[in-house]
Amino acid sequence: MKLPDFREVWCVDFEFRQLPGELPTPICVVTTELNSSRWVRLFTNEMPSTAPYSTDDDSLFIAFAASADLLCHLALGWELPTYVLDLFAEFRVITNSIDKVDQRASLLSALSYFHIPHITSGQKDQMRSLSERGGPWTESERASLLRYCESDVVALPALLEKLFDQKFLAQALERGRYTKAVARMEATGIPIDIEMLSELRTRWDDIRLDLISEVDRDYYVFDGMHFRYDQFTRYIDQRKISWPRTPTGKPSLDDETFRDMALAYPHLNPLRQLRATLSSMKLESLSVGRDGRNRTPLKPFSSLASRNQPSTSKFIFGPATWLRYLIRSRPRNAMAYIDYCQQEFAVAAVLSGDSAMQAAYLSGDPYLQFAMQAGAAPLDATRETCGTIRDLYKTAALAVMYGMTAKGLSVRIGKSEVDAQRILNDHRRAYPQFWKWSDRLISHVQLEGTYATRSGWRVRRNSLKLSDHHKRSLRNFPVQSTGADILRLACCLATERGIKICAPVHDAVLIEAPTSEINTAVAAMREAMAEAGKSVLGGFEIRTEAKVFLDRFEDPRGESTWRLVNELLARSRPGPEQYSFLGVAG
Repeated sequence: MKLPDFREVWCVDFEFRQLPGELPTPICVVTTELNSSRWVRLFTNEMPSTAPYSTDDDSLFIAFAASADLLCHLALGWELPTYVLDLFAEFRVITNSIDKVDQRASLLSALSYFHIPHITSGQKDQMRSLSERGGPWTESERASLLRYCESDVVALPALLEKLFDQKFLAQALERGRYTKAVARMEATGIPIDIEMLSELRTRWDDIRLDLISEVDRDYYVFDGMHFRYDQFTRYIDQRKISWPRTPTGKPSLDDETFRDMALAYPHLNPLRQLRATLSSMKLESLSVGRDGRNRTPLKPFSSLASRNQPSTSKFIFGPATWLRYLIRSRPRNAMAYIDYCQQEFAVAAVLSGDSAMQAAYLSGDPYLQFAMQAGAAPLDATRETCGTIRDLYKTAALAVMYGMTAKGLSVRIGKSEVDAQRILNDHRRAYPQFWKWSDRLISHVQLEGTYATRSGWRVRRNSLKLSDHHKRSLRNFPVQSTGADILRLACCLATERGIKICAPVHDAVLIEAPTSEINTAVAAMREAMAEAGKSVLGGFEIRTEAKVFLDRFEDPRGESTWRLVNELLARSRPGPEQYSFLGVAG
């Protein structure tokens, strides 16, 4: 299909008001049809029961950050258009990894990039404030809001001309297809235990110091609310933990380092959970609507690898892991979390064409198979007999995707640098084709300056000489970007088939269905995920696993903190009622 094949091409923009966690309330819509130059300008009280423009398969819907406009369609009860071209996604394609270009660029940023005339940011802020204020509006204010909405539409044809390449229309329409899935998922939202959330919000200040005191009794690294560098340094030195340091010699305390160290030293996980809780615990920021559902923009195509990047404070899967226990099914409903199994390993095996790596994945346990292929575990090994060795080789297999060095791996697995290098050498011997492919990727970017996945998502070289950090990022890019392609297609297939996806979470989804239908929904979701994997990987199927929750969501990584928070709430609660671990008990 080519752009001229569409009978009608509509550039559309909505102005709307959206309170945290709620569906948007459309204020006005302005749209123009490019072939006929027709215009439609409607204020909220003038909007019909169906879209005032064609949404059929001979028409094209064009918008910037289209999922927001499509969410307005759903809020109004309008059909979603068959074909969508999202100019935000297309702008991200051509500017991804270019220095000084915001990965979450606004329409004004895109217009500025191409020197297309537009209103000022001050004017835009003024109009946004007017819309966020809500009605009623005076006639003058209504006219101003329509003009503001129209100014965005006027700019879209010029932006389309800069961004559109006929050769890549099919890829662009696939990206637009995903924005429809995003709108459906945002409309569904994640069910939240609002009673528990309300109590946490009310009593958080009361229990916060008690939470620190309870967790810190195993570490003694806090002084009141304050984390003490000197006491933490003493703690890790006494236990001979080889902790990564900053250039000044202090322990690195970013979340990624703490996550890696908690993997190597599981007894540190409660401390990591506590630090994550204190740093990101903004319960008022969590976007929960009046219907008790967590909704926030998923912001597709915002990451380097094209994944979603929702707000870490507004999205329930963003803050500390224990808060996920606030996710709770509605009566007569159930949820399921369906996850791709070892997706990164499978994607790397297929993209590199490494037959030994593919065989390891098809064995059912690629990490144990890797240990056996390397000679580190006997050929009759099982998880029960060689679980520790398997875990070492699992960590190494995942670390390789990020180009991790022996020094970095040694920290993650809690072994010497010599032991870490030996395991990395085992990987090179077991999977030589993977390493040839990974090295060719670096050479290609150095020579050509760019690399694109099969979906057309592109990464670029930002300097003539690639730094070690950039090389590691590049090695991981094809795997992460292809994984994102797979999940996007799975979400499209599932939502188009009527499966209610509450949210995508990296390479997994949370779905919801009536309790009597949850097993059928899980089977359908797994079928869609398998189909997506085979479509992107040329017939190679990635396994999935599903966990069904009849009441409350569970995540073992946050279990101990969740239990502790419940105990502290029970102590501070004046009445006899207490929250149990998985539900509410009277």
